[in-house]
Amino acid sequence: MIFIVVKFTVRPERSEDWLGLVEDFTRGTREEPGNLFFEWSRSVEDPHQFVLVEAFEDAAAGEAHVNSEHFKTAMAWMPDLIAKTPEIVNVEVPSEGWSAMAELSPRG
Repeated sequence: MIFIVVKFTVRPERSEDWLGLVEDFTRGTREEPGNLFFEWSRSVEDPHQFVLVEAFEDAAAGEAHVNSEHFKTAMAWMPDLIAKTPEIVNVEVPSEGWSAMAELSPRG
């Protein structure tokens, strides 16, 4: 699995609109055959920073993603809305998705 985390710092005047603006990009990516998950969160420390957690089945699925039309479209308009270059972690993990946390589970 290709596991990716990206921190997007958005210009303050656009941060309230960010999740709506990435909606088509998000939907298109989630519909890709090799996408395992594609999830946005907002930082609790910086209201203008959004964290994207995504995964793809393999390198071929990741390559298909960056060559997709919705990816290219997003990369064309995002530079006007970001405040700095996104930070990324991109690793290959010997897994097929989320695993259950061994140290914690609900009571009862």
